[in-house]
Parts: sequence; C-alpha cells; structure tokens
Amino acid sequence: MLITHATALIGDAFIPGMSLGTAGGKIAAIGADPEDFAPYHKDQPVDLQGDYLLPGFVDVHVHAFMGRDTMDGEDAVRHISRELRKTGVAAFLPTTMSAGPEDTRKALAGIRSVMERPEPEGAAVLGAHMEAPFMEARRAGAQRKEFFVLPTEANWREYTGGHEGVVRMISLAPELPGALEFIRDLRSKGIVVSLGHTDCTAEQLHQAADYGASQTTHTFNAQSSLNHRAPGAPGGALVDDRIACQFICDGIHLHPDIIRLIARCKGPDLAMAITDAMEAAGMPEGAYQLGGQDVFVQDGAVRLKDGTLAGSTLTLARALQNLITFGIAPEHAARMVTSTPALSIRENAYGQLKAGAPGVMVRLGKDWSMKEVFA
Repeated sequence: MLITHATALIGDAFIPGMSLGTAGGKIAAIGADPEDFAPYHKDQPVDLQGDYLLPGFVDVHVHAFMGRDTMDGEDAVRHISRELRKTGVAAFLPTTMSAGPEDTRKALAGIRSVMERPEPEGAAVLGAHMEAPFMEARRAGAQRKEFFVLPTEANWREYTGGHEGVVRMISLAPELPGALEFIRDLRSKGIVVSLGHTDCTAEQLHQAADYGASQTTHTFNAQSSLNHRAPGAPGGALVDDRIACQFICDGIHLHPDIIRLIARCKGPDLAMAITDAMEAAGMPEGAYQLGGQDVFVQDGAVRLKDGTLAGSTLTLARALQNLITFGIAPEHAARMVTSTPALSIRENAYGQLKAGAPGVMVRLGKDWSMKEVFA
C-alpha cells in the first residue's frame, strides 16, 4: 500500500507532504517524494490530502471493551483485541482486576494464549498489566479490597502460577510491608512497576523509584492527595524525573487544569494517556459489571452504587481529541497516546512511524476526528 500527502507524526513533530509504503503488514519506506515509492504503486495510492497520520495507539491500561472483560479469559481478550484495533489501537496490555488467585491465573493464561497465537485482525497483546492484588485498602477505588494481599514471593507465585512471564507491568502500593524489596525483584525480572491504589507519601514514592518503580497508575485517582505540605503520590510523581504518569483524559476523572499540570510537569516523554476502559466502553449507557461488581454508566461516567468512579468508557482516539481541546500541543498529545506509553514499557516496535514498524496507522482529519485505520 502507498499513502501519499500525509501530515505524519515522525519522531516528535508532524511533517507535511509525507509518503509511506507498506508491505507484509509493516512500514517499508517513509519519505517526502512519491517518486521514490514505485514498488508500492501496485494499488491506487491513498491520498490523505494533508490529513494527519499517526502510528496506531498504544494502551497500557485497559480492562475491557465492547462487553467483554480481560478477566473472562482467552475468548474475551481476543474480542477486545479485534474491537480495539477498529478504534486505532495497535497494541495494548490487557489489564486485570483484583480477584482470587485462581481467577487471576485464568486471566493471565488467557492473555498468554493470545500472545502465543495473536488475533489476526486484532491489536497486538504485549503482555499483561496486573493491577492488583498488592494494593492499599484505603485507596481501593473500584478494586475489591477483600482480595488484596501483601507483596511476598509466595503470594506472587500463587497469583501468577506458571504465567509470571506474561506480566509486562504491575501496579502496586509501595508503602506495604516488603514492597520495596518486591519492586527490586520485579525489576530484575524485567517487569515494569507502576505505583497505584496507594496512600504513600511523596517520600515513599521517591524511595520506590530508588528501587526501580517507573510509573504511577491513573495519576491522582486512587492515590493520596496533593497538599502543599504533604504532596502525596501525585506531587512526588510530578517532580520525580524517573516517574512517568498515566492519566485518564475523559474530562471526568481529572479536571482539565490537572491534565495541563501533568503535561507541563512531565512533558510528552513522561505523560501518557490511558483509557482504564471497562466493558461498557463502546456500548450504550446502562448497567454493567466490573470485577464482579455492579456498575452503572450515565452521562459517560462509570460508577459503583456508592458513586465511586469505576474505570471509563474512553477510547484513546477520544483522549487525543480531549488533550488537544484542553490546550496540549497536538504533537505532544499525539506522542502521549503512541510512543510514550510504548516506550514506558520498553517497547520499541510500536508507537512510531518508522521503517520496520507494524503497519497499523490512524488517519485523523483536520479537526482530529478519526477517519480511517490502516493495517
């Protein structure tokens, strides 16, 4: 396939007048002169007429989509994979909820199956994001705290079983007994540690970074609060250059000023949009389930019966539009949904338009509306 006249995100900038040739599902060539792309003229070129072209989105925190949840196993993960790619997602981390060891192992086994035999028309599964069970009960949010346990090697083995190698990232509370040594051990295994569902102080967050933690999970949500004398997890994360900040940009979880604060403090290299999507994403409003709990979707917000926010119905395409609406520079916003989340889990194949990269790409109009997904 040959794409011409694209305003393409190359590195950290949008460059107009670009052409891209794809072959075998990968980007084969990129340049500004269509005459250099003769091998890709087998089909009628796709003229973008100056529209924006981005690499496929990368979501490192997504529980469910279009009525299916990661915790339901392989078939559900395959469904999520197929449906997410239709929204422009090239790769993702299926994310678990707090549950018992058996249910957690089942979810990890399902993720593993899709990794080993990828869904042909789906977004790539890059591993699991294990959100739970090593969390602080006072910051449980929509996670079921009856399943929380301490971060010990025995509990790790019980919850992962033979699927430890599937886990790409884990969210945990660094203030729990034994957590720092646990973080160090996880990092030695190549697992990315994100700090979430935590009541930690800023000092405890910095110490966790000393031991290898490198992200915060849905920053500001289910965390200790930012106070001028006690900065808490979000305050510490905003000033620690070792920490990347996930955030939910749906206009519900965070005020636009907080989005702007994160963007200004962390920049496009360390600020990343996530969806934290649950099964109602892409579905009509109404009653749904999340981790075995009844949740209700109204006016775009997902809540438990007690009003607690419980994930989102966001897509990364919509998050990108929101970021730009909130005043984030488009080239920065685009990186926050593509290269930054990919690089945060040390993934170099996805999130960039470059020769050899997967050919999943997103066409956006001049108003940043989704027009087309190339794959």
